[in-house]
Amino acid sequence: MGLPPVWVRRVVIAPTVVVLAFTLLTTLPIWLILALAVSPLVPGRLRVPRLVFLVIVYLVWDAIALVSLAVLWVASGFGMRIRGPWFQRAHYVLTGRFLSMLFWFARWSLHLEIDVVGTDPDTAQPGRPEIVVSRHAGPGDSFTLIHALVNWFAREPRIVLKAALQWDPAVDVLLNRLPNRFISPGRTGTATLEEQIGDLATGLDDNDAFVIFPEGGNFTPRRKVSAIARLRARGLHDMAGRAESLRNLLPPKPGGLLAAIDAAPDAGVIFVAHTGLDRMLSVADVWRELPMDKRLVMRFWSVPPEEVPTGEQERTEWLYDWWARIDAWIDENRPAPRPLRFVRDRP
Repeated sequence: MGLPPVWVRRVVIAPTVVVLAFTLLTTLPIWLILALAVSPLVPGRLRVPRLVFLVIVYLVWDAIALVSLAVLWVASGFGMRIRGPWFQRAHYVLTGRFLSMLFWFARWSLHLEIDVVGTDPDTAQPGRPEIVVSRHAGPGDSFTLIHALVNWFAREPRIVLKAALQWDPAVDVLLNRLPNRFISPGRTGTATLEEQIGDLATGLDDNDAFVIFPEGGNFTPRRKVSAIARLRARGLHDMAGRAESLRNLLPPKPGGLLAAIDAAPDAGVIFVAHTGLDRMLSVADVWRELPMDKRLVMRFWSVPPEEVPTGEQERTEWLYDWWARIDAWIDENRPAPRPLRFVRDRP
């Protein structure tokens, strides 16, 4: 389903979210009482109240962000100076504050722990722009990566992300005011997409982090089979063979990353792997996994610019080498499955 026009998202969807959040917040005790009443009928420890609480918290979070963004818009002269340096910095600060708030609720309500290992963007080379290349494993992992970059490593990310995320009003407004690119897989010509990515990666400064997800989507066996078939149809049999050996990742699409490296030759490259929320891709997945009690592990590897290959073929093989390394790391660090719970039949 395509996105509605910008005016519909701004004039209809965003105000609706604010009104809905206010209504749910003011009637929160009623919803929690109803959720507690239904809870004994559903397997899992307080699964219904947890999910209701999470939905309301997220809607309220979205609404507060929208109100804050509206205040910034008015303060900028009704948008006239919204692209100026001061207001751009204000939007990054706002991003950090709201992501901190969101993850505080996640830790408190879901017992979510986040561990970072390896070389992070601070210790790799302070004062150097970085191209951050990450696996794609759902919105939870993506939010966590941006949270880490903004709040832990004081970076200002420029992100290539799916256009469908603009259904979230706060994400839509905030990220469209900052230097990011929303793309629609399958609807943008490769040449045009690479040009857009190259433009976005041009002019990175010392605290910027260009973020790209080369898979283009979350891993599923069906998507992997389709991606390998496309590689073979293009005559890329060696890449298809290497993709078949991946157990946890889709084959990477090198065009966007290569365009970013060409546009920012002085930037280092940081590869990111993470595991722990791989199965949290939808509301249904959140429902299934509650109560969560999860540990998310993120692993960073830093490659200085002088170690990045120069030729297109060499860079493509280098990317596939890293993808194989990340795939193996995920296998080694995947959390143990939760023990099955058997419920005794009632007489």
